[in-house]
Amino acid sequence: MKPDSDHPVEEETSAELYSSARDKPDTAVNTGGDMLAHRHRREQVIRAAWFFCALFAVVTIFFILAFLFFDAYPIFLDVGVWNFISGMVWDPTSINPQYGIFPLIVGTLLVTLGAMAISIPLGIGTAIYIAELAPCRVKAIAKPAVELLAGIPSVVFGFFGLIMLTDWIRVTFDVPSGETWLAGSILLGVMALPTIISISEDAIASAPLECKEGSLALGATHWQTISRVVTPAALSGITAAVILGIGRAVGETMAVLMVTGNAAIIPDPIWNVLSPIRTLTGTLGIEMGEVPIGSTHYHALFGVAVVLLVITLIINIAATIILARIKERSMPSGTTCSVKRMEKPQEGSGERLMGMIRHYRLPLVAIALALLLFIIFGIFGAVAAGSLYLVVHVAGTRLSPRWTQRVAFSLVFICVLGVLFALGVILFDIIVNGAPYITWEFLTLPPSNLGRSGGIFPAIVGTLYLVAGAIGIALPIGIGAAVYLTEYTREGKTTKIIRTGTDLLNGTPSIVFGLFGFAFLVIYLKFGISLIAGQVTLALIVLPTIIRTTEEALRTVPTFIREGSLALGATKWQTIRRVVLPPSVPGIVTGTILSIGRAAGETAPILFTAVVFSTRFLPDSLFEPVMALPYHLYILATNVPGAEGQKYATALVLLGLVVVFYALAIWIRHRYTLQRMW
Repeated sequence: MKPDSDHPVEEETSAELYSSARDKPDTAVNTGGDMLAHRHRREQVIRAAWFFCALFAVVTIFFILAFLFFDAYPIFLDVGVWNFISGMVWDPTSINPQYGIFPLIVGTLLVTLGAMAISIPLGIGTAIYIAELAPCRVKAIAKPAVELLAGIPSVVFGFFGLIMLTDWIRVTFDVPSGETWLAGSILLGVMALPTIISISEDAIASAPLECKEGSLALGATHWQTISRVVTPAALSGITAAVILGIGRAVGETMAVLMVTGNAAIIPDPIWNVLSPIRTLTGTLGIEMGEVPIGSTHYHALFGVAVVLLVITLIINIAATIILARIKERSMPSGTTCSVKRMEKPQEGSGERLMGMIRHYRLPLVAIALALLLFIIFGIFGAVAAGSLYLVVHVAGTRLSPRWTQRVAFSLVFICVLGVLFALGVILFDIIVNGAPYITWEFLTLPPSNLGRSGGIFPAIVGTLYLVAGAIGIALPIGIGAAVYLTEYTREGKTTKIIRTGTDLLNGTPSIVFGLFGFAFLVIYLKFGISLIAGQVTLALIVLPTIIRTTEEALRTVPTFIREGSLALGATKWQTIRRVVLPPSVPGIVTGTILSIGRAAGETAPILFTAVVFSTRFLPDSLFEPVMALPYHLYILATNVPGAEGQKYATALVLLGLVVVFYALAIWIRHRYTLQRMW
């Protein structure tokens, strides 16, 4: 078998080696055997390399935990774990410092509760519309809009909240400052929407088609089918979406830091949403940069990080377990729906709870709405919510099914309009106020007069340096891990451990990565505040995204193609390199671009590891600090008065950079989907 002159064969297959060795003397047979042994050893080395890539995520999450606990241990030993958690006063800088984080925990839970009261109804309503009601053209607009909302950097949300939202609260409620619990909840509610919408929409869309058709065939309306068949079937997925949304809100740093007032107090009364509060993440963001290294205050902040990480790990583990059970219990195509099974859940394993939630979902929604309105408006809000529940309950029993459907569809459509309105207001405000200040000089000059004049060229280049280094580190490790999980191992305990580690790494708050980078890279390894420290920290953040997107891309390649390649004598690695990876490139590129967008918009991880506010020169080495657009915008918005135009222009450049990356990823995915359809 001779290679084609136009398509040279780099390596002989096993079949060719065997054929040639059979017709040659013993020396040739020995040579062929040696080559086969060499090839086998090379396959083992490649497999081991991919295994270590996959193991990296698990090792990293345990390493972060161990390092944080190591630095937090002195405060737990000095103050006591219970006293540290239950202490009512956080005042580490006084003559008699006190290290009680209970007000910080309460502030975190309150702002998250308010955010969920906003994002859950809006998110589920929007997911129902996209999955069940939206025409194809509308869906093609609504879904990318939700993804675009996910791509807006948190510092841009925080900037919008600080400039617009807090001012609106101050004027509307006639309070001295709009930096309140309410501002943080509204902002976090909008930020949690993409997570809740995306996962809920996937769960609703995956409900068995037979169930929907059977319900409609029995005479049920479209809304009865959605509310009594589709939504109960997707309830586990919706629950996981809500849990992940909670994790997103709990782990947010920059937005809440900029709009909540950062007072370490418990609101009095507890439902006073116009009171300032402080969260766990906000405390780390404010105090870590100024604390003496090795002091009790320093160790106390690591104790805060440990508590925050434990909370988020519990949340993400719960979501992972729920999503795993969804996959295990998902009905395969062709199965029939049992009405008895839907109406009377089986005992055990959470089914009883799910059945109660299905049965009492309307009263539960009413209670949640009453709680939210009571928190915001006091007793009058609770009375209004109770009256609304009575009206809806009476209307639901008196109105015909078709009128009930019209009312329900109207409410769902209002949810979609609310999401699009939030996106539109943010984009409109930043574009209108920032576009007049975008000039050639602004894009090509360094800043001057504390950022009030000049440009942002070093910040743009510094951001690109950080992103390029992060992707250069994370991409080969992420692809290698995905290749091992998809091609070299079957589903088992090892695979579950690696995937769980990846999910936990993905759910770790970015401020915790920043703290880990500061303690390990900046101090322990003595990198200092430097470009390389920021690149490694950002690489750890985007690594799970690359692993998951690459894994999904590899799974789209049909199994029979792999089997055909192996049957022709190709080795495992030859099959992966020449057959599996080429058609997976669009999916891998999409995940890479999404990772680039996320890395470009992150602020908290580089806060203590890589950036300075102003420099006229670009870095000459990896061990020098850099400017970055997110940090530059944060300092301008919070510490530099009289720079309104520069703030908006910087926000617009950062937003435009991230939006371009996300739009490119959406375009590649859409184009690849069309190619596969044809």
